[in-house]
Amino acid sequence: MDLAYLRAHPEHLPTFLTHQRVRETPVAGGDICTASRLTLDDGHSVFAKTWPEATGRPRPEHLFTTEATGLRWLREAGAVAVPEVIVALPNLLALEWVDPGEPSREAAERFGRELAALHRSGAPAFGAEWPGFIGALPAANTPDTGPWSRWFAERRLVPYLRMSVDNGALGPTEQALVERVAARLEQLGGDEPPARIHGDLWPGNLLWGADNRGWLVDPAAHGGHRETDLAQLALFGGAPHLDRILAAYDEVWPLADGWRERVPLHQLHLVLVHTALFGTAYRDTVAATAQAALSGSGRATVDG
Repeated sequence: MDLAYLRAHPEHLPTFLTHQRVRETPVAGGDICTASRLTLDDGHSVFAKTWPEATGRPRPEHLFTTEATGLRWLREAGAVAVPEVIVALPNLLALEWVDPGEPSREAAERFGRELAALHRSGAPAFGAEWPGFIGALPAANTPDTGPWSRWFAERRLVPYLRMSVDNGALGPTEQALVERVAARLEQLGGDEPPARIHGDLWPGNLLWGADNRGWLVDPAAHGGHRETDLAQLALFGGAPHLDRILAAYDEVWPLADGWRERVPLHQLHLVLVHTALFGTAYRDTVAATAQAALSGSGRATVDG
């Protein structure tokens, strides 16, 4: 099996894997799926993801086909590096292999400019025409014309707050803080038309390639607010050379007044996803992020 054959017959890949006709090497690929590097007969490699059946957890329906659709949608903009989708099956996703490299200031600046171009390519509405996921959790993607503040409160804050309260990760104090943010979103400002965004752009989903570019992987792609992607890049230690990413972005598409103060507001969605998935370990992060969003300080505890 070579790359040309795989592109022409993607449905054959599971059979080749079952009969060990493709060399498979485990690689790091996230906390949810099993990832491997597949080496084909012509020397090309692809990155493959499968659902870890051994855990006993059922695979969410449409998980891989949704990721493939989001990758293709981001790639269609022709703005930023996004791996080509080679195989998209219900139980298997295979992508163009990207040789990893080291982040540099030049790569960060290029990525900032390219991310601005991606966002500027726009989206027809908030949400998307395909089912949504954030990690393995569902994300309500029913297209909505906005305004963004209402859509974000209803579709990106309240559902994950409910999950986090139901699983015991958040108590009454944190619940009240997040509910105050959701109720005040319109007053907190920043409404813009929908941008074409990655949607889960924490630093681990920005892959630095050997070609000196930043590549987008593992998206929760949809029409959203461009500040959300930028705020998520600052989470969990922050992307390398984040100052250069932001400066280059702002040169291409200047950010609206007050964007720094709104960073915690946009981060709140992803930290709520973490309490929904991982429990009380992120309780204090949710509280600090919500408080920072309400105060407009632009600062929160985001190094968890």
